[in-house]
Amino acid sequence: MATQWTHDLFRAIDRMDSRAFAGFLAEDAVFRFGNMPEVKGRGAITTAVEQFFSSIRGLRHRILHAWEQGSHVIVQGEVTYTRKDGKVLTLPFANIFVMEGGKAREYLIYADVAPLFAP
Repeated sequence: MATQWTHDLFRAIDRMDSRAFAGFLAEDAVFRFGNMPEVKGRGAITTAVEQFFSSIRGLRHRILHAWEQGSHVIVQGEVTYTRKDGKVLTLPFANIFVMEGGKAREYLIYADVAPLFAP
């Protein structure tokens, strides 16, 4: 499950398809991206992700490892961002998902995206 689910999720994200992304979340999901404040609820998370997508030109994930342990899925990888100014940079990430009924009830992203917004 971890491998197919994560590949499908990241394909939706890489298309910057917020509606498809939302389909991977439980209705009352909790989402935290780096050191940003937690966002609660599928609708609020979708809005936050749309705002993030509007701040970049594109992105592409490369999954290096994915593990499933009970209700947790852990993913380690690299994400390549294309900024609005055309600059491209690749950053490491680790995500932890707490799953419930095939959906992410918690979606926690551990990444330092400060370089993405640096001048």
